[in-house]
Amino acid sequence: MVATSVSKTLELPRVEDTEAFGERLGKVLRGGDLLLLAGPLGAGKTALVRGLAVGLGVTGRVSSPTFVIARLHEPAEGGRGIALVHVDAYRLGGDLEELDDLDLDTDLVDSVVAVEWGEGAAERLSEDHLLIRLERRDDDVRLAHLLPHGSWVDRELP
Repeated sequence: MVATSVSKTLELPRVEDTEAFGERLGKVLRGGDLLLLAGPLGAGKTALVRGLAVGLGVTGRVSSPTFVIARLHEPAEGGRGIALVHVDAYRLGGDLEELDDLDLDTDLVDSVVAVEWGEGAAERLSEDHLLIRLERRDDDVRLAHLLPHGSWVDRELP
């Protein structure tokens, strides 16, 4: 799948900036949204999801789900009423069958699904997704490259 010509790059000097961007994004997400997060270790994928959780208003502490593969964060009272499914596809090693076993397409009906290490595998869950490629420069500043696909092309990115 090819990224669209509509893209945006954000400079995120501190981890708190990555979390704040995630919070802004979380406030505009809708049930059924799919986010694919790419980037090396330490690029800020989990920090971004921590911000998403705040913006969505969900329960539970957000940490990398590497060992459990997927973690569900239910809507908190007073939140937006949208659950967050946080997936770490790193250990799946590109095993699409194991990804299918998670039934993420069912979660995509009314939850936000954020898949760390999802590029190259999780795109098949939906043509409509936002790919966020994170990189960490030598000066520790993170860059977030937002690449919308499908219906995301027509949405305003925070």
